[in-house]
Amino acid sequence: MSMIRFEKVDVIFSKQPREALALLDQGLTRDQILKKTGQVVGVENANLDIERGEICVLMGLSGSGKSSLLRCINGLNTVSRGRLLIEHEGAEVDIASCSPATLKAMRTKRIAMVFQKFALMPWLTVAENVGFGLEMQHRPAAERKKLVDEKLELVGLSQWRDKRPDQLSGGMQQRVGLARALAMDADILLMDEPFSALDPLIRQQLQDELLVLQRKLHKTIVFVSHDLDEALKLGSRIAIMKDGRIIQYSKPEEIVLNPADDYVRTFVAHTNPLNVLCGESLMRPLQQCRHEGNEICVDQGRDCWLGLDDNNGVQCARQGGQDLKLQRWAPGDLVANLRREPTLVNVRIAMRDALQIRYQTGHKLVLEDNGQVVGILGDSELYHALLGKNLEKDDNNAAKPVQVQPAELSRVV
Repeated sequence: MSMIRFEKVDVIFSKQPREALALLDQGLTRDQILKKTGQVVGVENANLDIERGEICVLMGLSGSGKSSLLRCINGLNTVSRGRLLIEHEGAEVDIASCSPATLKAMRTKRIAMVFQKFALMPWLTVAENVGFGLEMQHRPAAERKKLVDEKLELVGLSQWRDKRPDQLSGGMQQRVGLARALAMDADILLMDEPFSALDPLIRQQLQDELLVLQRKLHKTIVFVSHDLDEALKLGSRIAIMKDGRIIQYSKPEEIVLNPADDYVRTFVAHTNPLNVLCGESLMRPLQQCRHEGNEICVDQGRDCWLGLDDNNGVQCARQGGQDLKLQRWAPGDLVANLRREPTLVNVRIAMRDALQIRYQTGHKLVLEDNGQVVGILGDSELYHALLGKNLEKDDNNAAKPVQVQPAELSRVV
């Protein structure tokens, strides 16, 4: 069961949306419906599954419908048609058709929100702002103080608890808003462009802090952004929207490698692949490598071979007739300490690390997943990722190396 599921959701900003819905069914566009009826289509036919513990980023240009979709989750926007299901105590609640009492309970216990403009009450202290939602839940004073103290410490604002919002910087005010949402102890956290009003350096810092918090708290986060770099950095999956419709919903690396159409392709055209792609997205899969018996060819030019057992675990390695040593690298290890020999790495290795290891060792990388060799990562795969090209395939669907001139590569990096 998904934590949040949209099923054919339409949002029309009107108390009488039937005419606009009928025109949608006839295939009219958002602009055509606006001219005919004066009604605005906020979201059209949205289908989306958001799993527990992931960060789903809704992104697009201004007016694309991302905030309109987000605000359906806590009932701030009314679903005109379709179902919006949220997992609650082993069952599913349809926000689109639930009772006002159920909606109130979901807002106070299940769903919390962080706003773009902080939405702090200037007459309250930092601690009072953080505890405001707990007061609405009628929590005892001692329990409120304990939760407020915990969340202020979590976001690094304990020493500011007695200050007013106007005594804090923008980044600190946004931390107060985040602490207030976390204090509600809701499983679902909605964040509507929470960092867009902040300076770039503060924004990056808060992005990093959010990822650290997420590793501790494992919330289900729906995050609205118009910044692709932010979306790629934060998102477990990203929904790119245009004119109220979801154009593509995929993992970050899938969006960069396989954009669904020209609109998405334009979005990702200037993305730095080093910040997004990983070994699993780039590698030559094991089944596409050259096999001879129980050996696979790691590097044909060097005559390097890897012996595998029945479970594709590493048994031995050789270069021609000579035994070849292997080494392992894990995140946090110094690349400068690696020797000039093939390196075993995890399949999720970041492309930036893979390039450094390839340069340091002079050898292709052998990618493993739970002790099993799953692929090889070498120059062809890395160059094509840098150049924004897919590997060419031969008649057997195996990736073919393509020569890339150093001058061409230098223009990219």
